[in-house]
Amino acid sequence: QVVDHYENPRNVGSLDRNAKNVGTGLVGAPACGDVMKLQVEVDENGKIVDARFKTFGCGSAIASSSLATEWVKGKTVDEALQIKNTDIAKELCLPPVKLHCSMLAEDAIKAALADYKLKQDPNKEESEKKA
Repeated sequence: QVVDHYENPRNVGSLDRNAKNVGTGLVGAPACGDVMKLQVEVDENGKIVDARFKTFGCGSAIASSSLATEWVKGKTVDEALQIKNTDIAKELCLPPVKLHCSMLAEDAIKAALADYKLKQDPNKEESEKKA
């Protein structure tokens, strides 16, 4: 399955990072040199209607981000936050030495959704700082 996602990655590309309904997550693991950008597009009902990724890294990192974009599509923001790196690793049968790739994918999902949420209520962060 890793080879399939590596050779035929799903949802490669970019969405408009300036759009209010698009969240962008950029994460990296300096130790191995992998960098992952994952973007989600959310409709007015809070459902993820599209996802795109660009990953610089090994086959397992590319496969992890490809699978992550497939899994988040059709889910609500809260449902997507439930996706765990262990689920990605299990689905792709990643060996222990490649578990950091699935962790990056989980982090990228969380970062993209955090960016989306911030765009929905930019004043929230300010009010939380004051509290």
